Amino acid sequence: MNLEIITTPSGAELTSIKYNGKEYLHQGDKVLDKDGKVYWKRRAPILFPIVGSLKNNTTIIDGKKYNMSQHGFARDMKFDIVSISEREHTYVLKYNEETLKMYPYKFELYVTYLVDKNKLTVKYRIKNLDDKTMFFGLGGHPAFVIDLKNNKYRLEFEKVEENIRFYQLDNGLISYKNNYINSNLLSNNKYLDIKRDTFTHDAIIMSNLNSEKIRLIENENIRLELCFSSFKYLAIWAKKEAPFVCIEPWLTTADYVDSNQQFKEKKDNIKLDSLKEYECEYSVIFK
Repeated sequence: MNLEIITTPSGAELTSIKYNGKEYLHQGDKVLDKDGKVYWKRRAPILFPIVGSLKNNTTIIDGKKYNMSQHGFARDMKFDIVSISEREHTYVLKYNEETLKMYPYKFELYVTYLVDKNKLTVKYRIKNLDDKTMFFGLGGHPAFVIDLKNNKYRLEFEKVEENIRFYQLDNGLISYKNNYINSNLLSNNKYLDIKRDTFTHDAIIMSNLNSEKIRLIENENIRLELCFSSFKYLAIWAKKEAPFVCIEPWLTTADYVDSNQQFKEKKDNIKLDSLKEYECEYSVIFK
């Protein structure tokens, strides 16, 4: 098998993706900058039950306030192992006393990593075990290795993109002032160059995409292709001068600056009826 993965019950996170022996996934707290500081401790966290930040890190559900930090709690919780084999890893996070203090819904979140030749598929399945409708957000956040010191990188969209809507963050929240269609970020309406200053204003968040796939190109060679057809948003992010780039398929985004903090009214939140299930997936083909 040319493609090998390692995962951990901690956040059900991918910790290694090797294709033909080469590591493609950022190695978290093992990677230090010139001052010996960690660029970013994570590798491929799962964003649930929110993506991005809540206004004042607070939301209101059924008249009660709940506190939740950026990207939700799933990434910091221990999942149970459902099954582990050479080609398939499946984990589940079940609601418990700790989750109910932050998010008052009874749920199960299943995450499956499926390897098939040079393709990795990441599948999410959410079960609503409650007797009421639940609401949630969900996103992926894989960080792929790049080397800006010695190589040139760009992202190539599957199709020409003339009407992408870009969103910028204001202290972690979506700002109306900075929302715009197209920009000088793209060349030929198809390519996004990755430079040292590309993420000066935090993540680049996009919707209204024609494409369902995006390629990471290194020195004109395709390194990987990510398919995000199940997701409305695509975000691109990295720490300044960091040796990785995150390509993030999202169902939802952060709160808007004028959010009323009512979770049921949060833009794009997925609504899941009692005892129903929701599924989505993204995949990466490595070259």
